[in-house]
Amino acid sequence: MDQKYRDAVQLIKTAILQSQYEAARSANEKQLMLYYGIGKYISLNSRNGGWGQGAIETISSQLERELPGLKGFSARNLRYMRTFYEEWFILDGAGCSGIEGQNSILAHACAKMDDAVSDEIWHMRVPNLDEFPMEEFYSIGFSHHRAILSKVKTFEERVFYIKKCANEKLSYTGLEHTIAEDSYHHQGKLPNNFVQTMTPGMQALKAVSSFKDEYLLDFINVEEIDVRDAADIDERVVENSIVNNVKNFILTFGKDFAFVSSQYHLDAFGEDQYIDLLFFNRELNCLVAVELKRGKFKTSYLGQLQGYLSVLDGFEKKPHENPAIGLILCKDMNKSFVDYVIQDYSKPMGVATYKTSRDMSEELRKALPDIEELKRLLDTEE
Repeated sequence: MDQKYRDAVQLIKTAILQSQYEAARSANEKQLMLYYGIGKYISLNSRNGGWGQGAIETISSQLERELPGLKGFSARNLRYMRTFYEEWFILDGAGCSGIEGQNSILAHACAKMDDAVSDEIWHMRVPNLDEFPMEEFYSIGFSHHRAILSKVKTFEERVFYIKKCANEKLSYTGLEHTIAEDSYHHQGKLPNNFVQTMTPGMQALKAVSSFKDEYLLDFINVEEIDVRDAADIDERVVENSIVNNVKNFILTFGKDFAFVSSQYHLDAFGEDQYIDLLFFNRELNCLVAVELKRGKFKTSYLGQLQGYLSVLDGFEKKPHENPAIGLILCKDMNKSFVDYVIQDYSKPMGVATYKTSRDMSEELRKALPDIEELKRLLDTEE
């Protein structure tokens, strides 16, 4: 094919894909607007006693009769639509609705709603908040919004999960998992020395936001770990569990991580060394060495990891890559102590803890998706 035809194909293909993306995004936005409007209409009429008991069930049944095959408008979903409206907006500036007024968006910016009932279904009035992620808000599905509203209670946390869901294109199951992990409270809080050891400063900030101070490794076979005697064998069990469930681990670890190898062999100056797990982070453009430790943090772990990072930078790093980063993953640590001692090391490193299924509360275990179902969904998506 001539080059001019190849160029034409690429141009048309790009236009088609862009059009499909815009159509899907527009459809989702219009659906959210519709659900918001219906939710407002139901709220205004059901909360003030205008409708009698059982009104929502009656309306849902009649809709199904008049529109055969209609999906998504059960009585339960109509109530979700009402919640969708009430949790994000106040009614006519009279007061905040929802679980707690201070947690709704309009507690941050009191915006008036048009109270003209005749056209309220078709007008989604959004508060003018400079930092509110409207694009991300519109880009995620109603089921994702429903999960965020039902499981997350504060405004700041809801905004965090909306952004995370949109930017990482989380599935519904992935969103449930990241909420169950309580990612909001663990993001970017691990003890580290990134600011002192990484340049420019923006790179350090990216590194801080790329890691959490605690990871939920609920797929690890804790029964197998407990029957072992030697600590190094215990750590190998953890490592093998991660390797065998690497998709789950990356889902937990975060976006932009690519798995390179387990027990990655370093051979420098005749010394054989092995890194437990080696990843590459596309956003940071660097190798990430992860050392697994079964027990509590020890200062000797930092010296060992610094040696690995020196060899990675001297023998493995590509010319276009940034210096490698190290992460120690242990069962327990004194964060104040780690914060203090890690500052004396010259290589960028952080320390995080991990939990297995045995460490979780019963409530958290119930909130997590089944691992086999998670694997099935990941395989399906692939």
